[in-house]
Amino acid sequence: MSSSLVLTALGEDQPGLIAKLSQAINNNKCNIEDSRMSVLGGEFAILMQVTGNWDRLSKLESQLGKLQDNTGLTIMTRRTEGRGDTKGKMPYTVEVVSIDHPGIVYQLAEFFSQRSINVHDMTTSSQAAAHTGAPVFTLEMTVEIPADTHISNLREEFIDFCEQLNLDAALEPYKA
Repeated sequence: MSSSLVLTALGEDQPGLIAKLSQAINNNKCNIEDSRMSVLGGEFAILMQVTGNWDRLSKLESQLGKLQDNTGLTIMTRRTEGRGDTKGKMPYTVEVVSIDHPGIVYQLAEFFSQRSINVHDMTTSSQAAAHTGAPVFTLEMTVEIPADTHISNLREEFIDFCEQLNLDAALEPYKA
């Protein structure tokens, strides 16, 4: 029977970090089910779900102190169960583009939270616009909308909300 472990690691970016982490996981006959990795500033950050027999995961956990010493990473783990019940929830994709300014993520998260809509996944970035150099903010998220939600009303509320904040936005069904 397979168990799950969420592993996070953070440290100064350097070549080979993913190889060292994945080697430790592979050596313990565990599997990376899902992961996200990014370099933010000069820092490497990774979040992954690792599965394996409970004893294999325990062995992996016992070796992480040595891996931290060898890589300079700060590694944390937490055992987890399978994802809760997502029955009755519809996945939708949210895309937003705007001139960057503080509070955009908070305002969007609050909009969905007030409607009991869970954010499942989110990625944001800020880049300089090609012609003006102005900071342009982009956000992509997947939300889980309760099945009893009237989608056309939600979409209208969302677009009105975004227009008030001067955000160019879309709310569309999730496409795998």
